[in-house]
Amino acid sequence: MIKVKKHREFFIQGLTHHGRTFRPSDWAERLAGAMSCFRPEGPTSGGVQRGISYSPYCIPTVINGIKCVVVHEGLRDLEPMAWDFVMNFARDNDLQVKEN
Repeated sequence: MIKVKKHREFFIQGLTHHGRTFRPSDWAERLAGAMSCFRPEGPTSGGVQRGISYSPYCIPTVINGIKCVVVHEGLRDLEPMAWDFVMNFARDNDLQVKEN
């Protein structure tokens, strides 16, 4: 029997720990765009979709009116430095991170 590892999701919210809205308003799209090349098949895979979609590991969204980026823990397995970049971005900007 093959065990499949279930990855956790982390929600980086566009709110600081003091409750202020993070700026610029397109921060989530910028962060997810920077991570768009990290995909399950790897950063060097080609194809039409490569340059026009977000990575399934880092997805911008809006939850309850708050801009967020959903970061899948699988990114850590694929590219630890990309994972560190995203998590350090949240920490450095005092953003709230929730685990699901």
